Amino acid sequence: MLVKDLGLTEFQESSEAMRNFTLQRDEKTEDELWLLEHQAVFTQGINGKDEHVFDTGNIPVIKTDRGGQVTYHGPGQLIAYTLIDLKRQHIGVREMVSCLENAVIQFLAQYGIESQARNDAPGVYVDDRKIASLGLRVKRGACYHGLSLNIDMDLSPFTRINPCGYQGMEMIDLKRLGILITMDEAKQQFVSAFERQMRQQLND
Repeated sequence: MLVKDLGLTEFQESSEAMRNFTLQRDEKTEDELWLLEHQAVFTQGINGKDEHVFDTGNIPVIKTDRGGQVTYHGPGQLIAYTLIDLKRQHIGVREMVSCLENAVIQFLAQYGIESQARNDAPGVYVDDRKIASLGLRVKRGACYHGLSLNIDMDLSPFTRINPCGYQGMEMIDLKRLGILITMDEAKQQFVSAFERQMRQQLND
């Protein structure tokens, strides 16, 4: 798996690049993991309902082709886009989601933070506060989009929406949990955790 650090990017640019990569790849194309941050943006999944979006101010709302409802992306949030041939790896979508969730749980555990996934709402939670969100899209047996993990960010825009379609969903980040790390450290540690989860999934 090729890991690319793309820095701070516009969502629309990344979304188009992911879709093009997936449509153009073939059975020999190497899987990729893109790590980045986005400029402030609300993204609405294919099942997104306008009723979950309130006064978004000057932050744009962009409709996208991933699963799920509406969420917020902004600087200080780690985005991990998984461009992986699920068919070739013999992994189902549910297994891919579990790999991402378990990678975050493992990532947080090294800081003594206990977290959980939930069957009714994909993502990772510390108590009832959400720290990571997921949304995938599959075309021709390969997935794209992926995960957002809150590191040290402005969480106030989440109050302008029902995050992931859940009214009153409280969001949290690492900084507010007392963990101060750089984005580069977060990227390195997440990649290690994700690669371990992928190896475990492929060996099962």
